[in-house]
Amino acid sequence: MDFALKKLSRGGVSAALKKAERYRLLNEAWEAESICLDILEIEPENQEALVMLLLARTDQLGSEQGASIADAQEVVARLHGEYERAYYSGIICERRAAAFLARDRSGAGKVAYQWFRRAMEWYEKAETSRSAGNDDALLRWNTCARAIMRHPNVKPDEREEAPQLLE
Repeated sequence: MDFALKKLSRGGVSAALKKAERYRLLNEAWEAESICLDILEIEPENQEALVMLLLARTDQLGSEQGASIADAQEVVARLHGEYERAYYSGIICERRAAAFLARDRSGAGKVAYQWFRRAMEWYEKAETSRSAGNDDALLRWNTCARAIMRHPNVKPDEREEAPQLLE
């Protein structure tokens, strides 16, 4: 069943952004995502709404009915700055790693390790284009490094690390 969605007024954007943030803080990411989509219908380039949408989608990565990693990555392409695209690509990877870690299934630690390392690479890229005093990428890199060091099952797959012997 399809419904014609109601349009948000331009004057309601600021309040809607606050509501979206509140829903995220209440762990109601799906509601925050919906609000961001309403905002983006009338202001497609609203960077704050895009970031909130990306974060709401990554909040759902571990859930059964949640957004996919592709849904989150689609938003990155719409961000304006090189720093923002790199930083939020790192956020996506880091949250994907955390989702695997939370599953606690066989092999999840090896997959989580790969995602943490990808996140760290994105944070290193973001670091090169950050503005003075913006240490967010450094803080996130350190968080990934600590997660790897803290969890003994988060480690590289030995088969990938082993040197290949030539015959």
